[in-house]
Amino acid sequence: MKTFSSRRVALGVLLIAVGTGAYFMLAGGPAADKPAAKAGGKPATPVVVTQVTTRTMPVTIRAIGTIQALATVSVRSRVDGQIMETAFTEGQTVAKGDPLFHIDPRPFQARLREAEANLARDRANLEKAQGDFQRYQSLSGKGFSSQQKFEEARAAVNSLSATIRAGQAAVDLAKLNLEFTTIRAPLDGRTGSVLVQAGNLVKADDQQALVVINQVNPILAALSVPEGHLAEIKRRLAEGSLAVEAAVPDSNRPPNRGRVVFINNAVDTQTGTILLKAEFDNTDGFLTPGQFVRVVIEMDSIANTAVVPERAVQSGQKGNYVFVVNPADMTVQPRPVVLGPSIDDFVAIGDALKPGDTVVTDGQLRLFKGAKVTFKSDGAKKAKGEKKTGDAAPAAAGAAGKAGG
Repeated sequence: MKTFSSRRVALGVLLIAVGTGAYFMLAGGPAADKPAAKAGGKPATPVVVTQVTTRTMPVTIRAIGTIQALATVSVRSRVDGQIMETAFTEGQTVAKGDPLFHIDPRPFQARLREAEANLARDRANLEKAQGDFQRYQSLSGKGFSSQQKFEEARAAVNSLSATIRAGQAAVDLAKLNLEFTTIRAPLDGRTGSVLVQAGNLVKADDQQALVVINQVNPILAALSVPEGHLAEIKRRLAEGSLAVEAAVPDSNRPPNRGRVVFINNAVDTQTGTILLKAEFDNTDGFLTPGQFVRVVIEMDSIANTAVVPERAVQSGQKGNYVFVVNPADMTVQPRPVVLGPSIDDFVAIGDALKPGDTVVTDGQLRLFKGAKVTFKSDGAKKAKGEKKTGDAAPAAAGAAGKAGG
């Protein structure tokens, strides 16, 4: 009986405790002071934003080009002989006519003296033959000499006259060969490595070049562009020059500006591209043949078009889009955009957005249609910098922040 009474007492105490707790909760006792659970779904997503701006965007064609020398000459000897001296240093910039190599001139000087001596002998013989011809001509007219003697004298004069002309040609050739013993630069340009050192024997028109000279000012860039641009490129060239910029990758130097000077006469059927060449000034020799450059052909420009940073553009199954922030309720909506030309990390978006619209540039991975957002500190500062004080978006951001708290 005692055990049963104890159980009844404990059960009564428990019921009293439960009733007391329910009373305090309904009456606003200590349990009501606890914070209520948040309502309204997921919390706002912090993002970085910027505003849509306008600028003039150039319509360009971009390609990778290869620098080529305007002209390349392999210098060879035009006479046989021994190289006595190299008159330049490797890599030197030379002007047309500058001496490059000196070949031993003594054999050619001797040949010139021999040719001049033979010419002098033949001139003396011609002078004697002309005197004989005049005498036989006078005697034949008076009947004191036969006609045969007269004709032989005339033939001797004609023969020696031809010999004189041949002797003069031999002298001219000897002088020319003597001149060829000094090998000169055939054009302005930069020399390469010396391929034949002093002391070596060379032959006329040998396959081994002595040095290779590249004309590098001006200089060319060869590039291939899709054939779809060919008609527009031809139209622009017919109207005037077509401006081009060439920039060396990983270089802080401003791009070199030039113009298109050549369009190939056939499209490459394997790649569907057409070869172009652009010419650039290269007075400081910065561009080097064989170097790769980023080439931009300036086709046209679009004035006052809406642009956003490229990082704001997202790609989906239906195309490109950006997240636009509604400042009234701080929610985002994806809006499709058609991309235009891009430059300096900005891309044109046409009429999809208006200047002043706020778009998300960072934090898009956590966003969806209708998602609430809040501006990160740097994004908020940027938005305040782009909008004047009292703008709706920062104010809405502050209100959303208070509501979220």
